[in-house]
Amino acid sequence: MAAEPAGAAGLRAPVLGRCGYFVERKKRFCRMIPAQGRRFCGEHGHQEEENDRKRIPCPLDPKHTVYEDQLQKHLKKCNSREKPKPAYFVQDINAGLKDATEILDEQQLPISSLSKEELEDLIKKLKKASNGIKPILKDQMLSHQALQEALNDPKNGESAFKHLKQQASILGNMEKLHLLGPGRCFIEFGAGRGKLSHWVDIALQDAENVHFLLVERATTRFKVDGKHRKRDYIFERLQVDIQHLCLNKVPILEREKLPVVGIGKHLCGAATDLALRCLFESYSTQYDEKNEEPSPKRFKSDKTDIACNNSADERSGKNVSENWKPVAGIVIALCCHHRCQWKHYVGREFFRTVGLGPVEFNYFQRMTSWATCGMRETITEASTVDAKTKDQSSDTEEHDQVHNRIDCSSDSLQGQLTVEERKQIGRLCKLLIDQGRIKYLQQRGYNATLQYYTDSSVSLENVLLTAVPNQSSVPQPTA
Repeated sequence: MAAEPAGAAGLRAPVLGRCGYFVERKKRFCRMIPAQGRRFCGEHGHQEEENDRKRIPCPLDPKHTVYEDQLQKHLKKCNSREKPKPAYFVQDINAGLKDATEILDEQQLPISSLSKEELEDLIKKLKKASNGIKPILKDQMLSHQALQEALNDPKNGESAFKHLKQQASILGNMEKLHLLGPGRCFIEFGAGRGKLSHWVDIALQDAENVHFLLVERATTRFKVDGKHRKRDYIFERLQVDIQHLCLNKVPILEREKLPVVGIGKHLCGAATDLALRCLFESYSTQYDEKNEEPSPKRFKSDKTDIACNNSADERSGKNVSENWKPVAGIVIALCCHHRCQWKHYVGREFFRTVGLGPVEFNYFQRMTSWATCGMRETITEASTVDAKTKDQSSDTEEHDQVHNRIDCSSDSLQGQLTVEERKQIGRLCKLLIDQGRIKYLQQRGYNATLQYYTDSSVSLENVLLTAVPNQSSVPQPTA
């Protein structure tokens, strides 16, 4: 790229005191401040004719450059350098089984490559496997008093209002399940800015012995963590992929051994399966293997409905600690089923029992995008508006842009299926994948359900997965 290409001549000149380098990709001049007496900033200093020092791309991240004679010094402090892994990082601990044969079967073949007969056979398998699954979910569109002021604030725009509506309903469902109370640790998977944990904190009203863990693999701007730094309890962010997170080794959980509540708002695709494995195949199993239980005294300070789930056993004279479970509950808003992967999926056993395997799963997860293809134009238009206002709105989430990037036409087999037929098949594929997650939780002694937690006009991804311990069942973990 030239410092000032011909196309830049007709554009606004660089701001006084700013770098004179024209960034072609952004169609504007660089806004960095150069050193005194220099025309270009350090990043674009190689454009200075009088500058004999050579700049080269950083070997750790070629998106930025560095002076060649300062390379070794730069590598020691570059933000892209590999950082020491925290104690709770355990490579692929939640990845699931790695059967070489099944991984070979997991090939992403386009649905458009199927013949009409093959597609019909695939749809027959889908409908047969879905027999007995209730196709219509119950509406649980609730709210919570903690968000009423924000919901009534006219300063919030339409996008912010939609997020608040969803957060309010998630909290309402948590309250209905008696999960909002002291003496536990709330783990927000895919936390992003941490707004869901923020509202849970507001709803708890300074409850005692409460901790928050915000799990997010990416660095995040506009976090709300700063609002919680002066509180007495832990509000900790874990920058790690859920696939590698071992909850047993998180210091606060290792020390306190608190029951945890897994929460998430629009946890995309395989991240939901990774989160379930993280909760049930690492944190829960430590108590099964070591036969450890927390002191019953921990529950004496619980002034809310945490004991409601154990009321039957209390009436029969059993000690509360005998029924304690490491995972107190799960409330996760599902999202982006087309990003699910067979190797991480927790419902593989369910798929096998209905005669399906990795090949069918990979077709079905691709077909889940059909559920929203009928609204493609509306989403595209809305996403265009969101893209223009992304810098101004900090409430935009990744999943809001995902459907705009899905090419429905390539896999829709135009002429063979109508738009309405594709939508129905897409919904059925999502329901089947979620049913595998329900079975996974039921096998571990949990009462798991799916429900609509918000209207489709608020979010197309409007299904909530909830689970609480089923006191009439005994957990039956499976491999």
